[in-house]
Amino acid sequence: MPDSPEPPDWAVEQPAMTALALVSVLLALFVLLPYLQYVLFGVVLAYILEPVQDRVEEYVRPTIAAIVVVAATLIVVLLPLLYVATIAVQQSLRLVRSIRQGEIDVGTIESVLETNGYAVDLVSLYESNQDRIATGIQQVTTGAIDLAGSLPGIFIGITITLFVLFALLRDGNRFVAWLEWVLPVDDEVLAELRTGLDRLMWASVVGNVAVAAIQAVMLGVGLAVAGVPAVVFLTVATFVLTLLPLVGAFGIWIPVAAYLVAMGRPTASVAIVVYGLLVTFSDSYLRPALIGRTGAFNSAIIVVGIFGGLVVFGAVGLFIGPVVLGGAKLVLDSFARVHTGESVADDTLEHSGADTDVDTDADG
Repeated sequence: MPDSPEPPDWAVEQPAMTALALVSVLLALFVLLPYLQYVLFGVVLAYILEPVQDRVEEYVRPTIAAIVVVAATLIVVLLPLLYVATIAVQQSLRLVRSIRQGEIDVGTIESVLETNGYAVDLVSLYESNQDRIATGIQQVTTGAIDLAGSLPGIFIGITITLFVLFALLRDGNRFVAWLEWVLPVDDEVLAELRTGLDRLMWASVVGNVAVAAIQAVMLGVGLAVAGVPAVVFLTVATFVLTLLPLVGAFGIWIPVAAYLVAMGRPTASVAIVVYGLLVTFSDSYLRPALIGRTGAFNSAIIVVGIFGGLVVFGAVGLFIGPVVLGGAKLVLDSFARVHTGESVADDTLEHSGADTDVDTDADG
């Protein structure tokens, strides 16, 4: 068993300075905590928009480029997101009222099943659980509103996001260089962590969020063509469900197909089933096209990361949560190698990166 390494010189020779640095970091974290989700949202947006910033900087100064990119993000991304979220909440509340008032004709579905030899008392089952279904949808909607916060809080949060985005777009490289200089970690280990976190961010944001958004829009268009009510709410729900392993878009189009049967529209129901299968199976093509077919976060890390991230970080936790868990593994791997005196070799870096990529076949 190798000898335990000695404490670093900076911790032994300057304990007061070390303690002051730790206290300063702790106080800074307390300041960030109330709006941590918006700070992280700004970080994620800066990561995504960095190539755009680099392209715009070819024509104008960095400050002007950052202002242009931030303004475009506000107009093209943030305001439409707020508008869509508002409509989705309104439609979900209308859906709750419809369920409680018994406007869905479950008897038609029961008749179709009986015609095909399946005797199920859906009417009694629906009536006995009618309030539970409505309450469940209402609780989900209320929870989403609680995660986002009040309107003044959202306004302040978006302002913080925009300022963080601007600062990182203009000075992000200098900030990363400063962080690497400040952290008492070897350059070799920092390079490994930076590469691994870059892979995690790319796989989490592109591999999960982009694919979920594409599938949600695809299914939403199909639902709109079929004349299904509450299309925006169902599209947002599709996006959330597609982020989860083993759930995916079929968690929406199967109930919609049953609803269309209940409304006496069997042809539209069959069309939604066929189109829904196309959307679900597109996952197998979209992920390799966007991020390649790589190794995996396991399903447990994805699920725990998503739900835990939602609780801790709010809506941005949908993709930050898995990155935090995967990043923790990277840090612990690096710590273990330093603790045991092992060097960070290239083959080790490749192995670590492969272990922390997102599973391209997780969500079906």
